[in-house]
Amino acid sequence: MSDRIAQKPDSVERALRRSQPSDDSAHAARRLQRRIAAEGLADVSYARLDSPFGPLLLAATRRGLVKLAFPEEDVDQVFARLALRVSPRIVAADGQLDPIRRELDEYFAGARRKFELTLDWTLVPPFGRRVLRAASAIPYGGVLSYTEVAAEAGSPRGSRAAGNALGANPIPIVVPCHRVLRIGGALGGYAGGLERKRFLLELEGTL
Repeated sequence: MSDRIAQKPDSVERALRRSQPSDDSAHAARRLQRRIAAEGLADVSYARLDSPFGPLLLAATRRGLVKLAFPEEDVDQVFARLALRVSPRIVAADGQLDPIRRELDEYFAGARRKFELTLDWTLVPPFGRRVLRAASAIPYGGVLSYTEVAAEAGSPRGSRAAGNALGANPIPIVVPCHRVLRIGGALGGYAGGLERKRFLLELEGTL
């Protein structure tokens, strides 16, 4: 009995080793991901980008950029929402998102004033799209109030609803909800935090 008990830990350890992926299987998985990305078989491609705020997560479909996530956002929740609302076929594909990363790098370096990226609005409901399109029309260095953006979206009395739509913006920075302030110039809110909002406005020379 004592011999059998003594052998148990060793057998468990061997079983655990067998259950862990080998270097070969991990390499094969990476190769498969690259092949899926190269052949355009993924519906959603994602990559990371170093930024002044830390690593951003970018996700894009064939239609365009669908999600930009700040570092504190739960990646599993981001992927779960993409899987539910867009497609579960999500693959890491740095190369395919290089044009997006390049434009963001240029923006953070102060060398780009307007994004030329195509956008995928799948994650945004109809009213939210009108609000975010109105925000997208605000030029670099400019600002509008929540009331003005609501009016541009066709709902002059809907400043609170417009604020909620801006707070739920899945593509911040590129869709510049940071350019929307309270009447009088107060910062208002920002899903990425007021320090980030202030940073972006200072970068653009607004503050």
